[in-house]
Amino acid sequence: MDGTRGRVDEAVVRQAIHWLVRLRSQPADDRLQRACAAWRAEHGEHERAWQQVSALNEELHGRFKALPGGVAYGTLDSSAQRLQRRQALKLLSLLVAGGAVAWVGRDSLPWQRLSADYSTATGERRSIELVDGTRLQLNTDSAVDVRYDAGQRLILLARGEIFLASGADTQSPTHRPLRVRTAQGLFEALGTRFNVRLQDAATCLSVSEGSVRIDAFGARPLQAPVAEAGQSYRIAADGVRRLERPQMDAVAWADGLIVTRDMRLADFLAEVARYRNGYLGCAAEVADLRLSGVYRLDDTDKLLQVLARTLPVRLQRHTRWWVRVVAA
Repeated sequence: MDGTRGRVDEAVVRQAIHWLVRLRSQPADDRLQRACAAWRAEHGEHERAWQQVSALNEELHGRFKALPGGVAYGTLDSSAQRLQRRQALKLLSLLVAGGAVAWVGRDSLPWQRLSADYSTATGERRSIELVDGTRLQLNTDSAVDVRYDAGQRLILLARGEIFLASGADTQSPTHRPLRVRTAQGLFEALGTRFNVRLQDAATCLSVSEGSVRIDAFGARPLQAPVAEAGQSYRIAADGVRRLERPQMDAVAWADGLIVTRDMRLADFLAEVARYRNGYLGCAAEVADLRLSGVYRLDDTDKLLQVLARTLPVRLQRHTRWWVRVVAA
């Protein structure tokens, strides 16, 4: 197989899409060209993502005579400019039918947001009250489908992260279990408030109140398959693991916060990057700096400025879309 076509992390593909659309909209901007070149050179995965997205653009150019930059970005990442749902689905069906994106991988681009019942763009958070009284909160870049019937209340998490406060379901004559389904398992609420996040081919579950029954697909079952309040678990193909000392409050995002406890700077920036478009990373010499604190998510630029004042680091910016944290 061509080495440029290996699987690339979804977040890196989104960054490559961002760079491509920016360059197409401002082809004469030398500073932007240099910033993109620096991003591509920083890591081999960046270059692979660039090659994949560039090849996709060439394919689209041939098939559709080059979509305008804003529409292309709206199709590939609705955080920049959203298409109406029907238009987006029609265009995506053409792309899939033509095979233009098959090798990039269905999960490598944000298709789910375009067809989901509820979704959020990058940096957006959303709260919804469902018909049974359940409060559903979506974190950044998330997508869910809601499937309620006479037998159960099922929420399908296709992308991202959600926080649920289960409702009483008083409209139903019988008690219907409330469940969340991911690729890794089925999670049944037992009168509870809990968080479910998709991360690195795994599902992370954190329970705030009550308890949650875990049914892990294809993994060795827990001795006691019920997660209690205050507990967190990681569910993946290699098994179910209790997370004893999480370095981040799993549900603080629902209040617009990141709360850390002795967290590596590199890991912290990876979390902040979920709420921003473009590239955010750090140099190797500062990656292992530790930080603890409470940080607001509403303005990530201000958050980074606070970081630069409290740690021995500075912000290296090429554009507002490319930020690297380096030693001061």
